Amino acid sequence: MTDTLRSKIVRGLVLPAAAFSTLLAATAAAQPSSERCTGACAEELGETRDATQQYHEETAALADGFVADLVCVALPGVGGMGFHYVNPERASDASVDSLSPEVLLYEAEANGRRRLVGVEYFVPVFSNGVPWFGPGDPPVVDNPPPVLFGRTFLGPMPGHNPGMPWHYELHVWAWKHNPSGMFASWNPKVSCE
Repeated sequence: MTDTLRSKIVRGLVLPAAAFSTLLAATAAAQPSSERCTGACAEELGETRDATQQYHEETAALADGFVADLVCVALPGVGGMGFHYVNPERASDASVDSLSPEVLLYEAEANGRRRLVGVEYFVPVFSNGVPWFGPGDPPVVDNPPPVLFGRTFLGPMPGHNPGMPWHYELHVWAWKHNPSGMFASWNPKVSCE
């Protein structure tokens, strides 16, 4: 993948909150249920927590190539996602690994620090070998929805702004309880206030 295409994907992932909230309102209804994570899922979740515990220190995420979005994302009446920290290398290909999430989710604390609350897995939809930016549905989808934790990713869905490709995504609230479910897109316990 070229540096220009990778840069376009990153710009699309680090985005204005207003556009993000507006375009994601529809995903609130599409959230996975509050399914339990037991057995193999719980084992994979434990491994994910072990692999991401280093990112409780925001500086570790930045040193590992994550790029912080300055905008906190929340949808009134539904919940929040917090601040997205995107790793451009991980977010630009079709591979997924539960130990290497493409996005880290943080919320602000009263002392000004940011607290790791979850991870997000992101895979661009490829059409004829390149990420599809639209407009409209991709004419051909090269890659099926990935599966992690025994859950199929949401999507394919259009980008949440013009610079974000069509994609698949899966949120995992590994570090903060989500009453809507471990894999729900929005967490009512996460706030941008």
